[in-house]
Amino acid sequence: MSIRIYDTLKGEKVPFEPVRAGHVGMYVCGVTVQNVPHVGHMRSSIVGDSIRRFFEWQGDEVTFVYNFTDVDDKIIAIANDEGVDFTVVARRNEVLFLKYADMLNIKSASHYPRVTEHIQEIIDIIQKLIDKGKAYAAPNGDVFYRVRSFNGYGKLSKKNIDDLQSGSRVQVDEAKEDPLDFALWKSAKPGEPAWETPWGSGRPGWHIECSAMSMKYLGETLDIHGGGEDLIFPHHENEIAQSEGASGKCFSNYWVHNGWVTLGGEKMSKSTFKFRPISEVVEDFEPEAIRFYLQSTHYRSPIEFIEERLREAEKAYGKLRNTLLEAAKRTLAGEHPREEEIQAEGAKHREAFIEAMSDDFNTARALGSLFDLSRTINRALDETPGSKSPAVQSAVDSLFELGQVLGLFWLPLEDEGEDIPEEIQALLKQRNDARASKDWAKADEARDALAAAGWVVEDRADGPRLKRK
Repeated sequence: MSIRIYDTLKGEKVPFEPVRAGHVGMYVCGVTVQNVPHVGHMRSSIVGDSIRRFFEWQGDEVTFVYNFTDVDDKIIAIANDEGVDFTVVARRNEVLFLKYADMLNIKSASHYPRVTEHIQEIIDIIQKLIDKGKAYAAPNGDVFYRVRSFNGYGKLSKKNIDDLQSGSRVQVDEAKEDPLDFALWKSAKPGEPAWETPWGSGRPGWHIECSAMSMKYLGETLDIHGGGEDLIFPHHENEIAQSEGASGKCFSNYWVHNGWVTLGGEKMSKSTFKFRPISEVVEDFEPEAIRFYLQSTHYRSPIEFIEERLREAEKAYGKLRNTLLEAAKRTLAGEHPREEEIQAEGAKHREAFIEAMSDDFNTARALGSLFDLSRTINRALDETPGSKSPAVQSAVDSLFELGQVLGLFWLPLEDEGEDIPEEIQALLKQRNDARASKDWAKADEARDALAAAGWVVEDRADGPRLKRK
């Protein structure tokens, strides 16, 4: 089944045709590692991971590149405040991102390029743009891109270059020939890291880094470039201008942008202090349920972070896990009285899953097909207590396989059987009793006490379970 992708540049769904048959080159704009990662960062990563997994499941080889912006104004400011080198701040936050990415079962990228390790590639592109007359070195040592030299500027964001005004998105600078021009290189300032170049000492601008790193690992034309929708303008627009200005080729054949995670109706963002660190969320919610929730809405739509909805997601996801758990307890016996019907239903739901993912990676619809498949299995198990048939086993295997395409079902289905101390069991009972009487404050107190003691509560369809952190 052919895959159709909504391409932001074309503004419609189009068939996917890779640059090289059997291979997919993906670049997803990564985090600026100035602080701890939040839920919004993880959604963008899960979107990219789900797309990658589906291609790989279909048999394609995927080269997946996820960058770290490890030098910028905020990283430098934090490092100066702490009295440490900027790399100390960057590296500790990289470690945190990778830690929580692993907890959410996000596959390791093929490459994790850092800006500071690709300075020469950045310099080479800037020099090429200068040689072509598309960039210029200003007297103060900055280097700017001549936006009006690129005829296609605005094609991604659907902005008319003549309508763009100086303001929050267009930095005013007396050194620029035109207010629309953007920085490729920033001249050195006291207290900042700097590298030597033909036009003076300094450091890269934000946009040029992604062009240099993506083209190094994926070539001058990428298959897919992804990231949050807030990056469409100016970041991705500028990437196109500088990349295509340098190479003369299409920079990316498909632009994939995910919607925001919102908090209180506003975009989750560190700059506005409206965000939930993923480190806090994994203490309160099962990692599998977090991933499940972030895939329960189509990636192009916004998704609101509401704890009540996450609790509902935990229960819903618990039903899928319980189907697998119950089936694992059954003995494979003879054919079911509805063997052919179950086989046909299983095939239908599997096909629905593939159709959903082939239609612009619609994980929400794909999850719906998993629940349909789960209901088919549960009905069949109810009809033959204590056993399952080959058709039922096939459906169970399909449920597990398709769930893993979405990155689910990676934790053990059963608890480890660890002895739980009596005082911990007592706290769990306090929490359960408080929830039953709708005393949410008392329930939260018990949950916090459990967390302080090193335990988390996983709410499943068959009741709450305790796990060590």
